[in-house]
Amino acid sequence: MENFIENYFKEAIEVINKIDKRQVSKVINIIKEIKNKNGRLFILGVGGSAANASHAVNDFRKIAGIESYTPTDNVSELTARINDNGWESVFVDWLKISKLNENDCLFILSVGGGNLEKNVSVNLIESIKYAKNKNAKVIGIVGRDGGYTGKEADACIIIPTVNEKSVTPHTEAFQAIVWHLIVSHPDIQQYEMKWESIK
Repeated sequence: MENFIENYFKEAIEVINKIDKRQVSKVINIIKEIKNKNGRLFILGVGGSAANASHAVNDFRKIAGIESYTPTDNVSELTARINDNGWESVFVDWLKISKLNENDCLFILSVGGGNLEKNVSVNLIESIKYAKNKNAKVIGIVGRDGGYTGKEADACIIIPTVNEKSVTPHTEAFQAIVWHLIVSHPDIQQYEMKWESIK
């Protein structure tokens, strides 16, 4: 038990040291560009990454002052679209109604980034294809080798694998660390956070 705890924290330090800081800077620059154009941020994720997407939407709206959304916040529409049209098109159909355009950015949060051959997170893949077709920017925070997101995004932060048995918890945990870095970056943050404002 003690060894597991010790190793987990050691792995977390290793992940931090191996994250490509250049990709973090690229993501920040793209979000800064979107903000300057009054564009919108559409954050997509499934499973734990969907929960992270919801939290990130709050932060980008409240701290960064960027109009941001995630389709998984509206469970009625999400489940209706899945029921009527299927899982693979659920995000694309939502993005069409939102009129995603060249001023906007698709932000993917995912452990695998999508894989067509293995039929994993195809809804994310279809969304990336749609965003590219609309000349919207695509960024991501993903794990493993980044999958489809890693290959097709304009900038992608890959959470490095330091232990094959901990890919999911490390990726989803570090999604939060990285987006909190982004929203508190001087080029992105617009509003003071509550606890930082209390003297």
